[in-house]
Amino acid sequence: MDYQSTRGQSRPVNLSEAVRLGLAGDGGLFVPGVFPSFEVADFAGAEGLAAVGQILLTPFFSGDPLAAELAAICDDAFNFPTPVKPVAAKPGLAVLELFHGPTAAFKDVGARFLAACLERIEQRMTEPLKVLVATSGDTGGAVAAAFHGRPGIEVYVLYPAGMVSPRQEQQLTCWGDNVHAFRVAGVFDDCQQLVKQAFGTPDLRAARRLTSANSISIGRLLPQAVYYAATALAHWREHGQAPSFIIPTGNLGNAVAAVWARHMGLPVDHVYLATNANRVIPDYLRSGQWQPRQSLVTLASAMDVGNPSNMERLRHLYTGKDIARQKIDAWAVSDEQIAQQIVCDYRDNKSLWCPHTATAAFVYDHYVPKVPDCAHIMVATAHPAKFETVIEPLIGETILVPPSLERLMHLPSRYVEIEPDFAAFVEILSGA
Repeated sequence: MDYQSTRGQSRPVNLSEAVRLGLAGDGGLFVPGVFPSFEVADFAGAEGLAAVGQILLTPFFSGDPLAAELAAICDDAFNFPTPVKPVAAKPGLAVLELFHGPTAAFKDVGARFLAACLERIEQRMTEPLKVLVATSGDTGGAVAAAFHGRPGIEVYVLYPAGMVSPRQEQQLTCWGDNVHAFRVAGVFDDCQQLVKQAFGTPDLRAARRLTSANSISIGRLLPQAVYYAATALAHWREHGQAPSFIIPTGNLGNAVAAVWARHMGLPVDHVYLATNANRVIPDYLRSGQWQPRQSLVTLASAMDVGNPSNMERLRHLYTGKDIARQKIDAWAVSDEQIAQQIVCDYRDNKSLWCPHTATAAFVYDHYVPKVPDCAHIMVATAHPAKFETVIEPLIGETILVPPSLERLMHLPSRYVEIEPDFAAFVEILSGA
């Protein structure tokens, strides 16, 4: 399998190189040269993420040095549950809980898979690989946890000052060792721009051996397609129908993973997207005009993205007119509506959502057509305890912190405050 750039100006590479580089030389994102095609019968006997992942990802690893390691990589990455639970008060709706990993966020899946790949790719290198990650919340914590202590890899986490929750910030800054946290005086887009500029400077990128752990990395996106495949297959086997997914999204990686799974033949029906007030995705799907803009600060902070990187992958797969025919739709949800959804669902049926999952719950309640015998699976992306400053004042109760998060809360915090200045960031990467 070869991987090409969405911009078509870079040479094709194998999987290991695509994972190591993170971003193509022309600034584009890596996509498979050809998507494999599957049928449900291809997964006969495969239960759980690791087993489904080995089958789904085998074509993507074909001809690559990592192919012999795929089973071990899947076992390393997919080692926590992703249960699907029905919502009793809403027949026809279930919730895919992706927050049972080490940092209680769905990004644990992709980050652990990427780390497992890079550790094996880098085991013969003498100079450390520098992993750059811009985060609006959960990504940085998941990447830090996944890479912490892995030899030959240094991690640089950039996050916007004052725009992540206290518990999120603790998860970004509590690691030390090979994980370095930078508190940027700006918004998420400023952090992302620093990372993009670094990758867009060929001499710097080559000299410092830079790679990405954001959702622009193909090593993050491929494993996310696995949990959609596994969930859709389990539902198909039990009910004989393809479920639709309602997905909270910011940088669009999680959503593109679902679309890729469906594109490969997995039994996925509609893909409904929920954003916060950063409505660039819904606006594009309705108008056909791609108009990125400055991000807005919202209660769903991990989705505060005004220029979603993975739209480039979606637009590479489908033209603007084609997208309108692909059973993909999106709606924006305001802070007032997020708060309303959290309060109402907890009051009425004791369902408790993080602010991001609440956008999906609002979209399901108010926009998704309720067709008889049509199943919907809502994606819960983070544990509510990560956003106690938002949720606890709304519900008037204290949220129980899961043990994985509780452990991190007692570690010392380490970070460096920086301005969103590229020259200063280059000095940091150069060890000045």
